[in-house]
Amino acid sequence: MALDPDAQLVTINYPGGYIEMVAGNARDLFGEDPSVLRPEGESVSVSVKSHSRTRVIGGPSTPIAGYQYTYTQWPSRTGAQAAGGEAIQMTWEGSEGSWSARMGGSAWELGSFLNEKSPKAVSFTTASGSNYGPFIKAGS
Repeated sequence: MALDPDAQLVTINYPGGYIEMVAGNARDLFGEDPSVLRPEGESVSVSVKSHSRTRVIGGPSTPIAGYQYTYTQWPSRTGAQAAGGEAIQMTWEGSEGSWSARMGGSAWELGSFLNEKSPKAVSFTTASGSNYGPFIKAGS
């Protein structure tokens, strides 16, 4: 028995959170452009101050010079067993009703993501009953 690829769950990471929804709904909401599945990393600079290091208690200290480095922080999601996200209900232009999804992170970060990426007007309601939206990418 073959699985319907549109019925599989897809997770879309964005800065500050993620949204997990059925692949067919993601395709209907965001279109065929797969760029929404390619998260953008954020460049982070770290400065380490000079300090001394003691390997053995009571032993001599070694001075460590200060330094800087930069890395790319990619959007991620928590991996704990209780980190399933918050259930939300989403409605968008042409969705034929409301669809369930899971949101990780805050609602305003999801709203910001949808405002940048969604070519269709989309709204969502959190489990607590708060309504957000409609959001739509500028120029759509």
